[in-house]
Amino acid sequence: MKIVIVDDETLARQRLRSLIEAIGGHEIVGEAATGEEAVQVCTRRKPDLVLLDIRMPGGDGLQAATRINDMAEPPAIVFVTAFGDHALAAFEAEAVDYLLKPVRQERLQEALHKARRLNRAQLKALQQQQDADASRQHLLCRRRGDLELIPIDDVRFLQADQKYITVNHRGGEDLIEDSLRQLEEEFSDRFFRIHRNALVAYRYLAGLERNPDGSLQVRIRDCEVLLDVSRRHAAAVRELVRRLGD
Repeated sequence: MKIVIVDDETLARQRLRSLIEAIGGHEIVGEAATGEEAVQVCTRRKPDLVLLDIRMPGGDGLQAATRINDMAEPPAIVFVTAFGDHALAAFEAEAVDYLLKPVRQERLQEALHKARRLNRAQLKALQQQQDADASRQHLLCRRRGDLELIPIDDVRFLQADQKYITVNHRGGEDLIEDSLRQLEEEFSDRFFRIHRNALVAYRYLAGLERNPDGSLQVRIRDCEVLLDVSRRHAAAVRELVRRLGD
């Protein structure tokens, strides 16, 4: 990654530079001592990541972060500060991490790993591009505080529970806040409805099982979960299974 270091203390910038060089695999493309300089350097150098102090002269780090996030292709931001009382404001500024001085190498390495992932602005831009292409290839979820993309091809089924949707996929399960009806309309070529609260991917349909009471359940490929089929959708699901089996 290309990194810009921002801190009003020369020794602090030198320490971060040494830690990054020791970790390896990254390029430091600029330094700044004030918030205003940080914005200018980011505009010129277009880094992937900014390590940004908060308390600085010439515009603090939070103000600089707001301006940096407004760039067409904003870098990820990790705040580095000696004060722990700005954490909430830092994450409201869409920082991917918040490091307290003195920064430990293993903690910095963890932050750099987080920053390699798509940041919020990049994810938004990706989704907008996918919307423009009229077909999303991923679902967006939040996992342990990080934004992640789930490939549609990996999704086995979608199940509604109150205001959340459980996404069962090859990597596990995650929650999203999309509408099940909207997902059904958007991905009608990939998923079919088996119940008012569940959509199943055609490619992961393994078959049907009939219970002693006559009710039906869907078997999912590579998954031990059995999903109930409602009476309303039973005939359509039986016909689909028959056609896919032909």
